[in-house]
Amino acid sequence: MSNTDHARALCGFIDACPSMFHTTARIAERLEGAGFARLAEGDAWSVEPGGRYYVTRNGSSVIAFAVGEKLDDYHFQVAAAHGDSPVFKVKPVAELEGPADYLRLDIEAYGGMIDHTWLDRPLGVAGRVLVREGSRAVSRLYDSGRDVALIPSVAIHLDREMNSKLELNRAKDLVALFSAGDLVAGSFEQMVADDLGVAPTDILARDLFVYNRQPAVVWGAAGEFIGAPKLDDLGCAYAALEGFLAAGANAHQVNVYACFDNEEVGSNTKQGAMSTFLKDVLVRANAALGKTDEEYRRAVAGSFMVSCDNAHACHPNHPEKHDEANRCWLNKGIAVKEAANQHYCSDAFSRAALVAVLDAAGVPHQTFSNRSDMAGGGTLGNLSNTQVSMHGVDVGLPQLAMHSCFECAGARDVALGVDALAAFYACDLHIVGAESFELR
Repeated sequence: MSNTDHARALCGFIDACPSMFHTTARIAERLEGAGFARLAEGDAWSVEPGGRYYVTRNGSSVIAFAVGEKLDDYHFQVAAAHGDSPVFKVKPVAELEGPADYLRLDIEAYGGMIDHTWLDRPLGVAGRVLVREGSRAVSRLYDSGRDVALIPSVAIHLDREMNSKLELNRAKDLVALFSAGDLVAGSFEQMVADDLGVAPTDILARDLFVYNRQPAVVWGAAGEFIGAPKLDDLGCAYAALEGFLAAGANAHQVNVYACFDNEEVGSNTKQGAMSTFLKDVLVRANAALGKTDEEYRRAVAGSFMVSCDNAHACHPNHPEKHDEANRCWLNKGIAVKEAANQHYCSDAFSRAALVAVLDAAGVPHQTFSNRSDMAGGGTLGNLSNTQVSMHGVDVGLPQLAMHSCFECAGARDVALGVDALAAFYACDLHIVGAESFELR
């Protein structure tokens, strides 16, 4: 696929993923189309050399693995991203009545979004709903598929200091308008029930989020940019997935792709990067292949993870916000991220290993570090290492306006990210402790 093809494919991927549950379903669909067999955590596993498999947890995280055919001296090569983004979640009792005939949605922040970017945008509702079916309860994906809410700004005439001092109270200013009188109390549940073709009394519980309905787009006079919701981290989720599929199976290793939920709220959930999900999958796959616990531990010792989460591109209006030497740019390839405070899992060994892989494949790459007086954010690499310890490096597609309701990235970086992850998966990276590595 060309640069433009991958950019437009990413736009389509994002549009099809209004919630983390939809993201997992979309990835599963892509994997099944590529010949991957689904495994269930509650079933016995049958895994064969040369086989390709995937498993989901909570309907919001997914791990896939492609098994090599020659596993005498094997290891795992893992790339991991996350499928959640900062949004607003609908509370269990969804509606606020008044003033007068207004009906509003009671919502709360999930993750650290830029609050003001959510104002005056048409919003949909998506997620999962637990529905009663006789004696069973089943999980159903839900997407309103239309604009049903909006968080209105206060007019400048009513707050003359708005442009000099904008302070938003999430319990007061960031409440979504749902109706001006045509709907009555209970209409939100009725809407969801009607869309699903069930009675409101059959809805037992739900995880629903309001989301920006603006479609993702390739833009710019020269088509240089992507504008979209959820680029952090669906950009990396897409690039890692397509790199994983493009590389195929490597004969001497097990290639692993992971897309975790809940990174934006700390990852410490049953389906997050700090959970046992990755460890459980690797241990069970190892056992199903007839390998011993000793062989598993030796394999992990020689394994490597690329933690994929977007990086801050140098801002055109505020270059002073970035480190003078260690800054990255749009459309110049993935950024390798490093921090002394260990918020990123990169170190000299892991950086050298990935750079060697990318240089050998002729794939461009950049460097990112925060300014020394800014703590910066963390991501899932070191968190996943609390369960499965292996060498790891943090990378990301450069982007602007991270955690905005509508973010910006470089169109060419999507294909460059796919190329980088494909090169990683295609390489046979042999590691000896922290003393040496070899590309075979």
